[in-house]
Amino acid sequence: MGRALVIGCGGTLGFAWTAAVLAELERQGWDPRTADLLVGTSAGAELVALLGAGISGSAIDGASDPRVAAHLSAPSAPRSTPGLPRPSFPGLGLTRAALARRTDLLAGLAGLLPRGNGDAGWLRELGESLADADGWVTHPDTWLVAADARTGERLPLGRSDAPRAHLGAAIAASWAIPGWFPPVEIDGRPLLDGGSISPTSADLLLPEIASGRIDEVVIVAPMSSHGGAPGRGLARAERLLRHPMTRRLDREIAAIRAAGARVSRIEPTPADLAAMGANFMDASRLELVRETARQHATSLVPRRLKTLEPTR
Repeated sequence: MGRALVIGCGGTLGFAWTAAVLAELERQGWDPRTADLLVGTSAGAELVALLGAGISGSAIDGASDPRVAAHLSAPSAPRSTPGLPRPSFPGLGLTRAALARRTDLLAGLAGLLPRGNGDAGWLRELGESLADADGWVTHPDTWLVAADARTGERLPLGRSDAPRAHLGAAIAASWAIPGWFPPVEIDGRPLLDGGSISPTSADLLLPEIASGRIDEVVIVAPMSSHGGAPGRGLARAERLLRHPMTRRLDREIAAIRAAGARVSRIEPTPADLAAMGANFMDASRLELVRETARQHATSLVPRRLKTLEPTR
C-alpha cells in the first residue's frame, strides 16, 4: 500500500502558498518527496517536478536551492495580466467536450478563450535544470497533468501509457492556461493546462487505488474551498471560479473514498484567501501570501493530515 501526493493548480500565488504547506508537512514529520506517486497540475506540476527531482519542501519555500532561486527570479516569469491574445481559438475542443458532457461547464468556457501569447520559457528552463539523462525527474512516478485541446482528454505526462515528453515541455503544457499561454504540442497533440478540466485530477488515481497500490491520498488544492468562501469586491469574481473547482474536487474525493482510500485535503484558510486577493497571478502579493501561509500552515496541516509517517 502507498501514499499519493496530489498538488492542484493555483497560478503564481497558489505556488507560493503550496510551497509553505509542503515545508510545514516536512517540519511535522512527513517528507513529501517520499510519496509513492506524485501528481501535479499547472503550478502543481512545477512543484511535483521540483519534489520529484529531489528538492525538499523547505528548499522550495525558502528558495535555498539554486535551481529554485533561478526559477523564481526568471525574467520571463508571467506578469499579473496576460498579454494580448491572438485571433484564434485553439481550445474549442474543450467546449465541444463540455457540450457532449464529457467535461464540466468550466472547461467549456475555458475553450472559448483566444490563443494566449505568453512566454513559457521560464518553465522550459526549469525543466532543463531538473531533468535527468532521460529527460525526466528521478522519482519513478511523477505525473504532470495536461489536457488535449482538441478532445478535452487529460494526459498525465510521465505515466507509462502517456506520450513521452521532455520535462520542460511537460511543465509548460500543464501550465498552458487558456487565453494566457498557447498550447504546447507533444506527440502531435496540442495540450493546454490540465486545470481547465480539473483543479487536481485526483480521480486519475482511481485505477491505482483499485489495484491496491495506493490507499492514501494527500491533496493540496490552492483553488478549492470546501464549504464555500465568501468574498467582497473583486474577490467575488475569484470565488465564482473557485466554486465549480471546489465542486469538482468534492466529487473526485467522494469517488476516491468510495474506492476505499483515505483522503487528506489541505486548502487555503480565509486569511490565505484574503492575502491572495482576486488575481491568483498577482506577483505583487507574493510576500504577503508567503508570510500568511507560513503563519497558518502550522495549524492547517495537522488538522487536515492525520498520518504523517512515511509509507515507504
